[in-house]
Formats: sequence, structure tokens, C-alpha cells
Amino acid sequence: MSTVQDFARRVFENVELVIVGKRQSVELVLVALLCRGHVLVEDVPGTGKTVLAKSIARSIGGSFRRIQFTPDLLPSDVTGVSIFNQQNREFEFRQGPVFAQIVLADEINRATPKTQSALLEALEERQVTVDGVTHMLPLPFIVLATQNPIEYEGTFPLPEAQLDRFLLRLHLGYPERLDEIAILKRQRQAHPLDTLQPVAEINELLQLQEAIKSVYVDDLIEEYIVSLVTATRHHEDVYLGASARGSLALYRTAQAVAAIQGRDYVTPDDVKALAGAVLGHRMIISPAARIRSVTANAVIDEILTSVAVPGARAGRRFDREAALAGR
Repeated sequence: MSTVQDFARRVFENVELVIVGKRQSVELVLVALLCRGHVLVEDVPGTGKTVLAKSIARSIGGSFRRIQFTPDLLPSDVTGVSIFNQQNREFEFRQGPVFAQIVLADEINRATPKTQSALLEALEERQVTVDGVTHMLPLPFIVLATQNPIEYEGTFPLPEAQLDRFLLRLHLGYPERLDEIAILKRQRQAHPLDTLQPVAEINELLQLQEAIKSVYVDDLIEEYIVSLVTATRHHEDVYLGASARGSLALYRTAQAVAAIQGRDYVTPDDVKALAGAVLGHRMIISPAARIRSVTANAVIDEILTSVAVPGARAGRRFDREAALAGR
């Protein structure tokens, strides 16, 4: 997995020329890229959500399009539209901004539910259907969606079906004091994003997306993943738990994290580190729990504490040798 590790190092170093002090968030976005998944970035305005998306796109040299979601945005403004050509007397399809390898869906919760639903097919099947004709999207196809949680006026909450199609949800947060000072110095003359250059190629990313699938996951780890997801469905504070798509997302992202760290096997710590980002947005907290200010992250922390971690098989400590022996 040294190839994946080298790819991650190059992208990290390049993005950190623009995004300061958010290595964990950058790593999560890179995990999504390796897993062919989409990311929902939720935070207050001005924390660098849009800049993160642009810097990732420029680092891998992929085509980039931005969609600014507004209440008057129509589904055809996202997917494209068929236009009648009077010269050849036929309809021609004009591609919408969703036809790009990296798509920034900015303030996605400002669009109406009808427009939001236009993304469902693209997120899951990487295709769009217009006037009964299906058009395939380019590969890789990654959506980085942003939303501001504090702006409730003029916003439409994302439905559960759409949230479930995002592989990860992350929060950037405000920068630390020293990091914010570094941001001021770096942007004294110009924005670092203006001179950011690609450090990887799309073909390289496509190859690594296949490579991470060979990362070994022990049977005990698979059982641990399913136990965590099952616990979200039976927790007293949860109205609707994570779906089977959540189990698969936790499985695949753990493989990617292991590969980024240079390992060809997954450990329980990989799963635990990703549980919040993968499962948090797939759960609906019950109304009674929300009154008590119970959050999805608090429920996940409780589940991680209560569900037994796989640590032994036939009296042996869980390690790589033990995992490989279980093949």
C-alpha cells in the first residue's frame, strides 16, 4: 500500500498549502476520493468549505464545476436539458454542470426538494436521465456538498434518502489561533489557491480506487462493523438507525484509511475513528432525545463504548499475523 500512502502524502502537502491545520478533514475527503464516495461538509460560513473542495480538485487535476444552489434553481439547471435543433430537426442534449469529475454543490440545502432529488440518481448510479435518455457521468465522479447549519431561513433540510448517499459528513470548525495567523500571512499578497498545481493524475486515482479493495478485512472486523451499525438501530435515543449502506461505507472507508497509513489490513481503531463521520448523518435522533439535547455523535460515542472490540481469536492478541491467519 506504499503507492496509496505516497499519493496521500502528495495530496496532503499540496492541499495544506491552502488549508491550514485541518489535516483530519483533508484526510477524510481523500478517503472519500479513494472510495468513490461523496462528502457533505457542514459548518458555519467562512471556515474554508469551498476552498477545500477547489484545492482537492486542483491537486488531482480533475475537471471541476461548481453549482450554487438557490431556491429558484431547477433540476434541469443541474442535470442538463434537451434542446431542439432546427437545422437537423432533432433534440440535442446540453450537459449541465453535474457533468464533471469533481462537483462542488455549494449550499445544497438552499435548493428545493425537487432540485435536490435531481442529484439522487447522480450520487448513487453516476448517471442522469433526461427525457427518458440515460447519460453516464465521467469517472471519477465525486460530489463535495456544503451546507451552513445556522442559516435556517430559506433552507430545505436534506431528506434521509439523500443524506444516506453521502459517504462521509465532516465539520471543519474555526482554525486555531496560530493557524489563523498563518492564514493571514499566506494571503498577504495573493490567495495560495491561485498558484496551486496538480500533484497527481486522474488515472492514478482510478487505479488506487481499485487497489484499496485488496486491503484485508478480518472476519472479526466485519462482525464488529455490523455490530456497530446494528446498535444504532436498537438504541433507545435513535428513531431511525443506519442502513446497510452504512455498513458498507464503514467497511470501505476503513480499507482506505489503512492503505493511507501504509497497511494492507484493517484494525478496530480504523473502524472506530471513522464511525462518527460515516454513521452520524445516517441516524435520526428521536424527538424525546432531541429535547434532552442528545446528538448523533454522543450516541455513537456511547455505542463505541458498549460494543465489544474484537481483540482475540483462540487466545491470541489481535494483530496482523492473527488477521492473516484467519483468511
